[in-house]
Amino acid sequence: MTATSTDLRHLPGVVRTYLDAHARGDVPAAAACFTPAAVVVDDGSTYRGSEEIRGWLSRSSTEYTYTTAPTAAVRRGTEHWNVVQRLEGDFPGGVADLDHDFTIDDARITALVISPV
Repeated sequence: MTATSTDLRHLPGVVRTYLDAHARGDVPAAAACFTPAAVVVDDGSTYRGSEEIRGWLSRSSTEYTYTTAPTAAVRRGTEHWNVVQRLEGDFPGGVADLDHDFTIDDARITALVISPV
């Protein structure tokens, strides 16, 4: 599917599982979505491997209180998906739209790059 949509049902199951687990602050479930050698880039930092990604998830789940809502989802290829999420909460600025660029392989996330829209 290449059309932009806010309907996440067309996303791969692992992406939906990750987004749901992260929104609930369920670090073990979110971390289980990544391959052992996965890479995450967020807020200018790079996290490699399971241990660093678990640490990033733990910090990002507890640093601020916020809600998320998808505003767009698009397939960029067989292994690449983008989801734009609006965050609203008690972080500086209070509202942010973030692009989540997922790369998946064998039903797990191999890379995630999060950047402002």
